Formats: sequence, structure tokens, C-alpha cells
Amino acid sequence: MQKSYDPKDLEQRTYQRWEQHGWFKPSGQGSPYSIVIPPPNVTGTLHMGHAFQHTLMDVLTRQHRMQGENTLWQPGTDHAGIATQMVVERQLNAAGVHRRDIGREEFVKRVWDWKAQSGDTISRQERRIGNSVDWSRDRFTMDPGLSEAVTEVFVRLHEEGLIYRGKRLVNWDPVLHTALSDLEVLTSEKEPGSLWHFRYPIEGSSEHLVVATTRPETMLGDTAVAVHPEDERYKHLVGKQIRLPLTGRLIPVIADDYVDPAFGSGCVKITPAHDFNDYQIGQRHSLPLINVFDANAALNDEVPEKYRGLDRFVARKQIVADLEALGLLEKIEPHGLNVPRGDRSNAILEPWLTDQWYVRIVPLAEPAIECVKDGRIKFVPENWSKTYFQWMENIQDWCISRQLWWGHQIPAWYDDEGNHYVARTEALAYQHARLKLGRDVKLKRDEDVLDTWFSSALWPFSTLGWPDQTKELKSLYPTSVLVTGFDIIFFWVARMIMMGLKFTGEVPFREVYITGLIRDENGDKMSKSKGNIIDPLDLIDGIDLESLVAKRVTGLMQPQMKDKIEKNTRKQFPNGMAAYGADALRFTFCALATMGRDIRFDIGRIEGYRNFCNKLWNAARYVLMNLENAPPASASGPVEYSAADLWIRSRLSATIEDVRARLGEYRFDLAAQALYEFAWYEYCDWYLELSKPTLQSDQSSDAQKRGTRETLAHVLEAYLRLLHPLMPFLTEEIWQAVAPLAGRKGETIMLQPYPATTEFPRDLAAEATITPIKAIILGARQIRGQLDIPQAREIVVSYQTPEASDEASIKANLSVVRGVGKISELTLLASDATLPPSATASIDRRTISSPLAGLISDPQAELARLRKRKAKVQQDLAREEGKLRNEKFVANAPAEVVAEVNERIAEFKRQIAQLDEQEDMVSKL
Repeated sequence: MQKSYDPKDLEQRTYQRWEQHGWFKPSGQGSPYSIVIPPPNVTGTLHMGHAFQHTLMDVLTRQHRMQGENTLWQPGTDHAGIATQMVVERQLNAAGVHRRDIGREEFVKRVWDWKAQSGDTISRQERRIGNSVDWSRDRFTMDPGLSEAVTEVFVRLHEEGLIYRGKRLVNWDPVLHTALSDLEVLTSEKEPGSLWHFRYPIEGSSEHLVVATTRPETMLGDTAVAVHPEDERYKHLVGKQIRLPLTGRLIPVIADDYVDPAFGSGCVKITPAHDFNDYQIGQRHSLPLINVFDANAALNDEVPEKYRGLDRFVARKQIVADLEALGLLEKIEPHGLNVPRGDRSNAILEPWLTDQWYVRIVPLAEPAIECVKDGRIKFVPENWSKTYFQWMENIQDWCISRQLWWGHQIPAWYDDEGNHYVARTEALAYQHARLKLGRDVKLKRDEDVLDTWFSSALWPFSTLGWPDQTKELKSLYPTSVLVTGFDIIFFWVARMIMMGLKFTGEVPFREVYITGLIRDENGDKMSKSKGNIIDPLDLIDGIDLESLVAKRVTGLMQPQMKDKIEKNTRKQFPNGMAAYGADALRFTFCALATMGRDIRFDIGRIEGYRNFCNKLWNAARYVLMNLENAPPASASGPVEYSAADLWIRSRLSATIEDVRARLGEYRFDLAAQALYEFAWYEYCDWYLELSKPTLQSDQSSDAQKRGTRETLAHVLEAYLRLLHPLMPFLTEEIWQAVAPLAGRKGETIMLQPYPATTEFPRDLAAEATITPIKAIILGARQIRGQLDIPQAREIVVSYQTPEASDEASIKANLSVVRGVGKISELTLLASDATLPPSATASIDRRTISSPLAGLISDPQAELARLRKRKAKVQQDLAREEGKLRNEKFVANAPAEVVAEVNERIAEFKRQIAQLDEQEDMVSKL
């Protein structure tokens, strides 16, 4: 092993070796275990959320592979219809070309070319993070096999009447020219708007009804005015006719319970073709639907000629002005409203009447609800099942057609009369038409494509070869667990459950583990506009300050925002971002993965776990240095284990049991904590120190040395296997050096058995033996710390304990206690013995003391030193407390700065209390 830990070098060469040997493929002889990766959009790069979820999936995959299970982690990417088309369209537009200038075939070819150039970015990032996916099975949702599955599902659902074509209101994006599902609609916080009140004249009367609307441009499509049936103000007008201003059309006054008498005037204009609620009212009252917009959200030929071709917002101003000129504008009030926008274009959407394809969803939803209720699928945490039920029990038919060119083209063909023929191939469509019409006709294929989520809903079984009954489908489906975020429970999780049950008869996965979101250290969502996005690969490989600043401000339009983000970045990362390595990042993710909570990502945590990597590296070098010239672990000869040897073996057993249990509960945070505490506090801080007297003393027998060397190697080797799923690279590198010394053979740690408690039986007696030994050593160290005595200096120690068994343990391990504790003389005293003036420490109900007379040769000089030091700390305390007394500082300082001041005040007070205690002890001499 190299002297220093260099993650970049070892991580890249290690991954290449794993992949070249094909070790990620299913190979175990045990029960099947499979996970499908939530396919990232081919347009993007991996962000912190991806890296977090991928880490957790890889932990599970590696653990179950090591347990001998037939393990598959299925990789792949999603074609991301709208997002990908937008990327390529922007490239064309930059060159002054529109997609319609080059035609559909050429445009789709350009998208495939772009995918070939850019689509490998994600797979390179996944490799860098350490994903042990089976790359030989890498899939793309537009692959031929997956496209065949999409066509098969569409045709079967249509044959059963579960897919239909209908003219209904949809969320229409006038920029992208496509329908969107309800889940693709962003509804922001309320935006400022107006509420216009217009007077609509009653035909044959001098009366008017005042209607209030937030969208005057739609009034040209009104087909009724509604009032509440119990509203006494308007009962006498129900059934009468209104002469609709600007159009001259007569429309009825109707009564409907939907109307809120307390809102506005209590009269509501009804535009069934441009409002979802109005559409329902229109259906109840058999009102005509008048579509007044074209695909661009400009007014069409259904409106008076004056307004034709006007953009909707231009038309709004003109209509308001014209009504005001006619004396029909009652008033205008400011009014906040939620404006629906497209999640990709951010365009304001229009409810628009158009022909689309729909999935009749309720028959699919009912069994999907039942499988969660009866426990075939379990949500973790369980509370997410309530969210799932709430949506599924109120589900609406799914609009699956999109007016795009990139995606799975709908397998439907039309004749000249508008009849459609759904078929697996064009030839079959012609057959269907011939059978229906009795003659040959010319057919044209539907130009629309399917919603991206339609193909994604088939992901768990289409990637395994369905509709063919492949051996992979038979052995690895249903998959074991889905790891995903709560934000796509409806988009993806629910639809996979519905489609899986429908086409395989089985649930697609047994458990759904819902992760939290990754936020910055302040709890804010990471976004480019806030300048707080962190690229996971920058954390792994590092990035210089100027490159980091450029990455964060690129694409931002507002100069003030650019300046603010640049300033914050330079302050937070004055030297750029250090290279922490993939293992440190992965361990950080696991340690932060508290169930059911969003995660605040703090750079300080990854720095700490980079130090943890260094700690393990140096510990391994210590082990190797002590074993490299010793006989191999398999050499014959008697073996005698010390109390420390037995203790660390027992503690490893407890850690194995804990880590296995925590990973089984998806408590990655607690598993990481157990792994960290064993390695840092028990193996490195304690056992390595306790091993030195045995290895370095001439008084130790060969059998004792063999026992300690064997324990050093066996415990480290097993611990590396236990840690491997979380830190795969570091553990592989160290394991290659340690495994032969522990008598274990194999080409890679990733195919070694995952540790079981049977390898290291628990020994509570050994743990009890070490307790007083640790107490004495800790107590001696604390006493030195209290009096600023160098830790290397030997001191005289007395020991008092209520435990009768302590004496035997201490006497049996006296040389270890004195050697590690740097104790020149150790005396065991009765619990009620009177002590001379002493420095004391209390550890686990045991008292460790050392006479002050032997510790301090000049009490007056020591008192002077302590008082001088306390005066300096008191000055520092007064300065910080003065800041908090300054009202201007408190009012203007950022919250984090005030918090830092409070932290410093608490630390100074702690130091003063400690100095007072030391001064009190010294004054007794």
C-alpha cells in the first residue's frame, strides 16, 4: 500500500478492473435480488439527488451480492420526450432553423445523433460514483426491445377498451404545442392579477347580471351564466337569456350548486371549452363547447373578426377596453391567483379542447390500491402509503398523447374518414381497415407520441425482456425494492404498480423506500437560481475556484444575481472544492440518510469522512507493518488470545449484528454510525493501542503474538467486508493487501461473503474484562488534559471501583494498563479510602485519581499560568458578548453569524469553568 491515501488514482483503476471482469452481473446461487435504477433523463447530468439515491441502491446491491444472492442492479436512461426535444430544438433555433423546416424524420435523426454524443455523460458519472450496475444490460427507453413492449401494452389496453381517443379539455402548452398531464402542471404561489366585473344584459329587460372573471379573453366562448339555485337575488332570472356582449349570441342563465354565492357577484360566466370546472358544468347542462383559441393561444375564427389572430393577452386588453367603451365594465379589483404553468416551458397553460388518447385508469387503479393495502407492496416509511392512497382513490383518466416528434409514436393509423386502427404494425393496421371497410384505403399514422411516463411505467418488466418470457423475467421479477423520491410517487411509482399488475400479474417490487430531498446546509432547496447547486463529481474529484464560480453563474441573466452568487461562492470555497473521493461522498450520504427527512448537506461532514478514510488507511498500514515479516496466519503453532483480542472480536460481532439489522430496516444512517464508531473508537483508538504491548514486548510468548497478529488481520479483513457496500473502493484496495494475511482467498472483495456473527461469536465476559482497563487509561488521559500535562509523561494512579471483578481483570492485564496508560505506578484502593489532594476522573462509576503533589512541582507558578490564561479567555468572552449587546449587529448580522457568536461564547464559558476547576485543585497544594 502507498504511504498516503489517493482516492482518485485507486477509485478509477479499481472500477475499471471490476467492470472488465464482469463482476456486476448476476452470479449468485441464492435467492434473486433485483433493483431497477430510476432511469435518469438522457438530457441531464447526475445531481446530488441522483448521487444520493444511487449510493443507497448500490449499498443494497453490494450487500445482497455478497450474501450470495442472484443480484441484479438494472441500469438505463429515459428518452425524456419533452426535455430532449427542447434541447435539440434550441440547438436548431440558435442556427435559425425550426424543426418543421427539416421535417420529422430528419429531426428525430438529429435527436439520436445528439443522444449518441451526450448520452454517455450519465454512465461516466455513475461509474465514478461506484455504481455496480450490470452494464451489459444497460437499457434506453427507446431501445427496440423496450419500444416493442410499449406497442404491445398500448395495443392490449386498447383491445380491452382501457385506451380510448376522446375530445376533452387538456392542459395545453402553447409554446411546446402539446398536451400535458395534470402532474406536469406547475402551480406557483399566487401571482398578482385582477378580477374584472362585467355587466351582461338580460335579453328583453333592462336588468344586468354582473359576472366576475380573471380571464376576460375567454368571455367570447361563454355559453351560459350560472347562479346558485338557492340564491334569492337571482332565482327569478334562471331560465332567461343573456345577450353576450361583443358577440350578440344568446346564452342561458342556469342554476348550479357549484357556484359560490359569496364570491364576487355570485354570478359565474361558464366557458366549457376553456375551464375544467366549467367543462363539468357544461356536461351537466348540455351546454355547447366553443373553442376560441388556436394552438398558439391566439384567438381563432370562432370569435368576431376584430379579435381574430390576437394573442390571448393582447385580446384581453382589447376586450376590456371595448366593454368599458360600451359601459359594461363595472369595476376592476386586484386579485391574486394560482397560474398553471408547464413544468418544462414555464408557459402559462390553457385548458384547451382537443382530441387526445387516454388510459381509462380506474380499472387499473383498483388492484394497485389493493396490493398496498394487503401488504404485497410496503412503503418505507409507511406514512407514504397514505399519500399514495389519497391520490389513487381520486385518480382521473390519464392523457397519454403528446404533440411531439421525439418519443414512442402512437401505434394508430387513420383513414380519410377519421376512423382509427390501432395495431402492432402498419401492415396489421391495413388488414384491420380492409376487414372493416371491405376495401383498400390509404392510411396515415398518428403523429403524436406517448407521454414519457408511459414507457417508464413498464420499466421493471420491459428491461427484463417482456413481452418475451425470458429467464431473467422469470427469475428476477418482481424486483425487490424501489428506491426513489416522494416527488414521483404519482408520476412513476403508481403507474409502475398498475402496469406491472396488469401485464405480469405480479407487483413490480416488494418494497418502496422513499428518500428525502438533498438540501444545502441551510435547509434550502438546491437550485441554479440560488447558486447553491453542488455537482457530486466536483466533490469527488475537486474543482478550482474560478471553474466553480463559472459553473454556478453560467446561464444566469440578472447581473445582481450573478454578483451575489459569485460573492457567496468565493466566501464559502476560497480555495475551490477539495477532492474528497467517491468513498467519502458515499459514506456522507449514508450517514445523513435519516429516514423520512430531507437532508442538509454540510461540506464539513464530507471533510470528516475523508479523514475517516485516512484513518482506515493508516490503520491498515499499521496492521501490514506488524504482519509483513511475521509468519502467515495459516502457519501452525499454538495461538493465545489476549483480553483485548477477545474484546475486539466480540465488539466486531456486535457491530456485524447491528449493521445487518440497520440495513435491513433501510436505516443507512445508523449502519454508517455503527461502522464509523467501531473503526474509529474501538479498533483504531483502542485495539491498535492495546495490541502494541503484546507485539512489542519481549515478555510476550509466540502464541500470544500469533493471537494478536491473527486478530489484527482477521478483524480488519472482516470489517472491510462489512464496510464494503458503503465504501467500495477503499475497502477493495486495503482488502487486496490484508486478505492473504487473514487466510482469505479471492479476486475481489465484492464477491466475498458478507460478514455474519457466526464468524466472531459474542463474548460478553471479554467485554467486561476490558471495561476497567479502558476506564483507567481514559482517566489517566483526562487528568493529564485537565492539568496540561503531556500525554507521554508517566503519572502515578490510584483506582477505586464498586465492581468486585475489576481487580482480577486489572491484575491479569497490568502490563497493558501501565504501558498504554503511561502509568508509572498503579494502586487499587477501597471505595471508601481517603485520598490526598488529587486530580480525579470518573469513568463508568469508577474513580481514577493522581496525587497533585506528584503532578505539579511549583503550585504558585502553575496558579499564575492558569490565571493568565483565564484572563485571556475572559477577554475573548467579553468581546463576543459585547457583539450580542450591540442592537445594530444583532439586527443586521445573518442568522448563521449570530449562531457562530453564540457557539464561541459557549466554548469560552466551558474553558473558564475548566480553568476554575484546575485552579481550585492547584490551590489545595
